[in-house]
Amino acid sequence: MKNLSLLIIALLIAGALTGQEEKKDGYRFETIKEVKASPVKDQYRSGTCWSFSTLSFLESEVIRKGGPVLDLSEMWVVRHVYSEKAKRHVRMHGHFNFGGGGALNDPVDIMVKYGLVPESAYPGLNYGEDNHVHGELDNVLGEYVEAVIENKNRKLTTAWHKGFNGILDAYLGEKSEKIEYEGKIYSPKEFTEKFVDLNPDDYVYLTSYTHHPFYEKFILEVPDNWSWKAFNNVKLDELVEIMDNAIDNGFSIGWASDVSEKGFSWRNGVAIVPETDVEELAGSEKEKWEEMTDDERQDRMFSFDGPVPEKTITQEMRQAGFDKYKTTDDHGMHIIGIAKDQNGKEYYKVKNSWNTDNKYKGYFYASKAFIRYKTMSIVVHKDALPKDIKKKLNIK
Repeated sequence: MKNLSLLIIALLIAGALTGQEEKKDGYRFETIKEVKASPVKDQYRSGTCWSFSTLSFLESEVIRKGGPVLDLSEMWVVRHVYSEKAKRHVRMHGHFNFGGGGALNDPVDIMVKYGLVPESAYPGLNYGEDNHVHGELDNVLGEYVEAVIENKNRKLTTAWHKGFNGILDAYLGEKSEKIEYEGKIYSPKEFTEKFVDLNPDDYVYLTSYTHHPFYEKFILEVPDNWSWKAFNNVKLDELVEIMDNAIDNGFSIGWASDVSEKGFSWRNGVAIVPETDVEELAGSEKEKWEEMTDDERQDRMFSFDGPVPEKTITQEMRQAGFDKYKTTDDHGMHIIGIAKDQNGKEYYKVKNSWNTDNKYKGYFYASKAFIRYKTMSIVVHKDALPKDIKKKLNIK
């Protein structure tokens, strides 16, 4: 009897240790395909993910074309976007989304109009901080344009925009038409032409929603699309097909998504859409989950101890999320690869701009369910599109 008790205790301890090991193990990812990317950066306490993500995308495009690994200045882009946005906000008498946000197309548009510069030429830290902290800057700029719009003189002065740019000079640094790079002097456009050398017309912006016709362009109705950029509308399955085709053929993807969901865990480096409706499961998997209480099921779904069943995302579910404000324009990121977990399920490898202090050193893995449900928009090189989709969109 004593030996039996010892055996039972040993088995219980072994089981507990095994459970602990399974919990510790969590998700395991194996890379299937990966595109070269520049090092991870940190936007810190600024709402400038759109600049970090699209410039990272452009940096990968330069690498793909055989160019150098560049470190482009995000704040150069932010400065010009803020200046352009202020003009539109005033012209619209304040009926406009003025703030620190932006969209995937903004850095490309700034590249065309003003050129780009290296980080060394314009770090944008002219206000006593080591990292980007934009709370004060955002408030000051917002209050300034509101005072202009209030217009107590009953007409606008000719100085207001110069004053606005003066604030940007004070916080981010004065812009120069001559920069030094690798021992030589360039204008921003000369630097861009020599070192970036990308054709802005080669880039295609896409989304997938049913409130507009497929295979046509429409202005995506999200607050941060301040420039009223028109996006190509494709079916959801085609959007994923484009993304897969891009990575398979050596192209990366600029990605705008909602990351406010409970299934997004930066610390654990995973973004998923757990299946909480047991009725949609089948077989032994369903039996296992039926035995759990609701609380146990929720704890397991969002513990990130390992892969769990996920929802099957349809075009209708995606549209409902957008229409009900459950999917919002939260964050811009850079997709650079495809990986699979220990069960063989595929995920996208995503480069973020929140430093390197998470499980995967600044990267995370988004499941295809998460991509289908929460993607707002993407940007890819036109050659990343499958031929049949390119034809439907009339893209040469």
